[in-house]
Amino acid sequence: MVKTPTKLLFIITLIGFISSGCSIFKGAAINSLANAMSASGTSFAADDDPELIREAVPFSLKTIEILLEEKPDHVGLLLTAAKGFTQYGYGFIEQDADFIEEEDFDEALKIRKRARKLYGRAINYARRGLEVNHRGFLEAFDSDPDSSTILLKKKDIPLMYWYAAALGLKISLSIDDPMEIAKIPQIGFLINRAIELDANWDRGALYEFMVSYEGGTSEAMGGSQERAKEHLDKAIMLSNGERAGPYVAYAESVCVLLQDRDLFIEMLNNALAVSIENPTEDRLANIIAQNRARWLLETIDDLFF
Repeated sequence: MVKTPTKLLFIITLIGFISSGCSIFKGAAINSLANAMSASGTSFAADDDPELIREAVPFSLKTIEILLEEKPDHVGLLLTAAKGFTQYGYGFIEQDADFIEEEDFDEALKIRKRARKLYGRAINYARRGLEVNHRGFLEAFDSDPDSSTILLKKKDIPLMYWYAAALGLKISLSIDDPMEIAKIPQIGFLINRAIELDANWDRGALYEFMVSYEGGTSEAMGGSQERAKEHLDKAIMLSNGERAGPYVAYAESVCVLLQDRDLFIEMLNNALAVSIENPTEDRLANIIAQNRARWLLETIDDLFF
C-alpha cells in the first residue's frame, strides 16, 4: 500500500462511505475494503525503509479494527489483524525496549508493557478467526490443547502460526505470571500440528519458529537444543538461505544457552550476509533481523561470560 497511491485513494474513499453511513454504499464499501485490506500483498514486506513502515502500519491496523466492528467474522481481516499486531509489536515496539534498556530501564519496561498489550490483541484476533472456522474450538483448546488441535485443517495454518507467535512473545514478557507460563505447551501443540498439515508452509516459517521454541524452552517444558538445530537446517533449506531470521533465532536461543560464543558470532554473521538488495517478500523482515543481529553483536559481552 505504501507504493500504490491508487489503492490508498481507494481505501480513503471507502472509509468516507463507511463514515457517512450511506446505506446504499456502506455495505458494498465495507465488503470491498475488508477484502482489500485482508488480501495478501508485498508492498510492506518488500520495502527497504523500516521507519516508513513503522509510521504507516498503525493507520492500517486501526482501519482493520474499524472494519472488524462491522464484519466481526471476516476471517481474512482477523488473520491480517493477528499478523499485523504481532509483527508491529515485535519489529517496532519490543525491539525498541531491548535497544534502550541499558540507558533507560524504566522506559524499556513501559515499552514492553505496550508490546504485551499488542500481542494480546493479536492473540484475540487469531483465536476469533479459529473459532469462526471451527465453532467450539476455543473451548476445546483451552481445556485440552493437545487433542483438540486435530480439529484444525491446512487452511488454519496462518491463524495457528500467528496465534502461536503472539502467544510466545507475550509469554516472554510475562515471566512473572504463572498463568501465562502455563500456556507454553499450547505453542508447541499449534506449530507441531501445522507441521503435520504442511511442513513446507511459507518456505520454512514453521521450522524457523521452532528454532526459538525448542531452543529457548527447557527440556521439562518440551524443548530440545538438538531438535532446534534440526529445525534450523530445515528452515535454511526451505528458504534457500534467503532469510536472516533463522540464524538470529538460533544465536539468541541455543548459542546463548550453550554459551557458545564462536557459534553465536558465526550465526549472526550468516544473518548479516543475507542479501536485502532485491524487493522480495522477505526484505523488510531481513532488515529488522539484521538490525537485531548487529545489536546482539554489540552487546555480546552481556550475554557470554
